Amino acid sequence: MQVKATAKFIRISPRKTRLVVGLIRNLNVEIAQEQLKAMPKAASDDVLKVLNSAIANAIHNKKAKKEDLVVSEAFVDGGPTLKRWRARAFGRAAQIRKRTSHITVVVSDKLAKKEDKKDKKVQIKKGETQNIAPVKDKKEKKEKKTENKKDKKVEKKKVEKKEEKSKF
Repeated sequence: MQVKATAKFIRISPRKTRLVVGLIRNLNVEIAQEQLKAMPKAASDDVLKVLNSAIANAIHNKKAKKEDLVVSEAFVDGGPTLKRWRARAFGRAAQIRKRTSHITVVVSDKLAKKEDKKDKKVQIKKGETQNIAPVKDKKEKKEKKTENKKDKKVEKKKVEKKEEKSKF
């Protein structure tokens, strides 16, 4: 279960807002709220409002418990830019860009997040799927690398011998 909340046309730069949003990703909702309250950034107030809205949506619409919620996704997109002009020396003008942001926070259950990781599948051809089994041991990885290196060295030697024979 995923619940989303967005705030659009917020008058703060997306670059500044992304710094704040990056800190709350994949955190428990309660911890994320505490971090945003203690943060000295101006964007933290707007992000906190969106997070509280997402929590309220999950509790009211999906009957979720606040303790089980996690910030699964949080991102900031750029909105329209307001263009203003400032007077400069010798009768010139310089453009000022007042940027806006669209803040999106997605909240989901802890259980749903764990299940998504377990069921990762790769599509090989149309219609065919295969489970991905991660390499369990570091030793296996190292062995595969060393085998590949040895194979490459042997191939290089063969190529060099062929080149020497072709010279004569």
